[in-house]
Amino acid sequence: MNKQSKSPGKTINTDKLDKIAAEARQAAEKRLTGYREQSLRIHPWICGRCGREFTHKNLHELTVHHKDHNHDNNPSDGSNWENLCLYCHDNEHQRYVDKVRGYDGLTESSAQKVTTFNPFGDLAAMMEQGKKDK
Repeated sequence: MNKQSKSPGKTINTDKLDKIAAEARQAAEKRLTGYREQSLRIHPWICGRCGREFTHKNLHELTVHHKDHNHDNNPSDGSNWENLCLYCHDNEHQRYVDKVRGYDGLTESSAQKVTTFNPFGDLAAMMEQGKKDK
């Protein structure tokens, strides 16, 4: 269906875009359903990081993580998958993003600078000086 734009005399053909989006959505749903169901059959319903156990009631919170971060690498033996809870999965991906960006958590520019100033370091000497002055 062509949609009329706000500018007079211009139309936007959304048919092609709608078709591409629908195909991408179907492919993603097929891919997710396929490897997730296989992983849930192969691996125990336990988070591979924190050890949280899952039941049918909360199984929607258990995700399948691709160890090599390639969502198209889905061997049927499950060797590239691990079941992770939502929290551990998010953490794993954030760690990967940090690694790709070159942040290891220990760089000088990002590390907190250690302060060496101690405002009460000479307190005893100042108190002694105050007693002598009186």
